[in-house]
Amino acid sequence: MPYLTGMKRTTPSTGLRTGLGVPGYAHPLLAPTEWAELARPGTPLDWVVLNVADGPGARPDPHCLEAAGRLRNAGIRVLGNLDTAHLDRIHLGTTHGARVFGEVISKAHRYLDWYRVDGFLLDRCPTDGTALPEVLRTITALRGLRDKAHIVLGHGTHPHPGYAECADQLVTFSGPWRDYRWSQVAEWTADYPPDRFCHFVHGVPLGHLDEALRIARWQGAATIWFTDHTDRGGRTDPWETMPGYWDEIVSRIGTGVSE
Repeated sequence: MPYLTGMKRTTPSTGLRTGLGVPGYAHPLLAPTEWAELARPGTPLDWVVLNVADGPGARPDPHCLEAAGRLRNAGIRVLGNLDTAHLDRIHLGTTHGARVFGEVISKAHRYLDWYRVDGFLLDRCPTDGTALPEVLRTITALRGLRDKAHIVLGHGTHPHPGYAECADQLVTFSGPWRDYRWSQVAEWTADYPPDRFCHFVHGVPLGHLDEALRIARWQGAATIWFTDHTDRGGRTDPWETMPGYWDEIVSRIGTGVSE
């Protein structure tokens, strides 16, 4: 089992509560069933990302307002999607740096004003240590906009360990099942509880769903999103529709998986 290589954990996390983190469905007009299903009582959701149009959009969208309001009324945390890929190119005090930082904060303001989000997913977040000060600066500003904002850093891989001290959660894997089943966890993650880490995996066949859940538990990731949809070589978004085995994954997370 390659996903156990280098692990410091001495026991499997059999008592770990696993929840679903939804990276972002398609617009509610295109995926009405998916958005309605998320608000079903008893669904083990940690949070749902709202991505209107590569961010909050240019104006309030009534369909997204309704979808976000339904989730928040059900007690489900809604996060705004902020693209932070260019934070690693910022030089503090430069005009370009101020513009990039200002655009991120402006989008955060619109998410809060229009959709009353509970926090943010910093999508495509840098992973190297040199970008850490700017990411921390951004997170500090976001927390200043909303008290107790839930911040998820969407690295997609294991970042510099310093990022674990900045945010509520880190996405340390985002990719296809063929890579996930042979993945290895960074040893430093064992110093943190599982609720600090998220895994997004696409192309997971139904017959391997239990195996995927066991990998997440052994690697110490409490928030997951598994789907049988694929990115078709980067041509499609695998997260925008509901997994074909939605009922099965909800049932398995609710009852736990035997180790």
